[in-house]
Amino acid sequence: MTTRAHPSDAPDSQPGPLQVVVLAAGKGTRMRSRLPKVLQPLAGRPLLEHVLQTAHGLHDARCVVVVGHEALAVRQAFAARPQLRFCEQSPQLGTGHAVQQACPQLDDAGVVLVLYGDVPLVRAQTLQPLLDAARAGALALLTVRLAQPAGYGRIVRDPQGRVLRIVEHKDASAEELRIDEVNSGILAAPAAALKRWVGSLRNDNAQREYYLTDVVQLAQAEGLAVHAVQAADADELLGVNDRLQLAQLERLAQRRSAEQLMRDGVTLLDPQRIEVRGELVCGCDVRIDVGCVFEGRVELADGVEVGPHCVLRNCRIGADSRIEAFSHVDGAVCGPGVRIGPYARLRPGSELARDVHVGNFTEVKNSTLGEGSKANHLSYVGDASVGARVNIGAGTITCNYDGADKYRTVIEDDAFIGSDSQLVAPVRVGRGATLGAGTTLTRDAPAGQLTLSRARQQSIEGWVRPQKKSST
Repeated sequence: MTTRAHPSDAPDSQPGPLQVVVLAAGKGTRMRSRLPKVLQPLAGRPLLEHVLQTAHGLHDARCVVVVGHEALAVRQAFAARPQLRFCEQSPQLGTGHAVQQACPQLDDAGVVLVLYGDVPLVRAQTLQPLLDAARAGALALLTVRLAQPAGYGRIVRDPQGRVLRIVEHKDASAEELRIDEVNSGILAAPAAALKRWVGSLRNDNAQREYYLTDVVQLAQAEGLAVHAVQAADADELLGVNDRLQLAQLERLAQRRSAEQLMRDGVTLLDPQRIEVRGELVCGCDVRIDVGCVFEGRVELADGVEVGPHCVLRNCRIGADSRIEAFSHVDGAVCGPGVRIGPYARLRPGSELARDVHVGNFTEVKNSTLGEGSKANHLSYVGDASVGARVNIGAGTITCNYDGADKYRTVIEDDAFIGSDSQLVAPVRVGRGATLGAGTTLTRDAPAGQLTLSRARQQSIEGWVRPQKKSST
């Protein structure tokens, strides 16, 4: 067969723009959820976010997302991306019809890559051969061989191995159903050609839909080369239709994340027992014990150790710090050499300077602790500014809330807060001051002095403890 290119499809000496069309209009009925399928979370981010991140990894890609079911919710979820363009498919009449809706936003120059909002694990390096083939003027398909190909469109080849067509599972003959090479749905093509082909699609099939796969025959009718690229890893092309498949992809995504962390030099005591639900950035010689969960963006500097069963969310941990078991760190910034836990909780707005210790069953919220300060046991430090080298004794509470408003406590450098003290904000403890154990502080404590508030201790001679009366 001789091949010829349509005059407008001939590759330029300077490649045109890469345009990515992401199909994200489906309802996802089998998810049984009020949340659109493409917004279902995978590794802490929506499925569609993973696809867009892959597209972003392709040089200068422009993205058009085709939405349909709950279109407003999908748009709002990505409102922070003003460069992202949307178009709506209503009603949903197949993949070819979806691409038709995107065509008005596509330039004729360059190439178009079609991705799917519910196929989140495909890698940029897997897609690159498709783009190369499309830039050379071919229609490029991403295929994979599956041991269980049921439900997928089959790649039909001639005896010489050239792609003849793609037949959907429901339209396939018994012989075609035995083919194990299947279509992923992902393809790339010269933009002008793809726009022309999808405009010519027909819906004379069992589903009365416009199949994007029919562009293969249209390309061949023009004598254009059809290039099939087989993916090396079938897991990359798995899609999500129900919660079982979502759970299976979650395991794959977590395994991929753990493997990358270890390749980057992180020690994971058990790679199968770590959950990264966002972005985890680690320095040199980081060590993470079992059962830890990382959400949002978490940064661990050199030498950080995280004990078992900790939860870290949107936080930064300084070099050589140690987070002991069962601690929760949320929205906090910690300097180097910090010790946290076990069973400690840092809430948003917490800032710990170098060598701060926050011990077991201590909670810190919207507070700063200066260098070398310690709150080692059973304390609550909320809405407080704590200076350097302060010791906060066990059972201490900053009483920051009067039922209507929050108030701030200030504890200056080198203060010593005795155990079981209550600091009723707004109040200030002066530099080097000492609070006696059991103090309820309602007025400022002067610098360098001992302040205490206690009832006078008494011992009563001759007092007899009450006895139970005999039942006889």
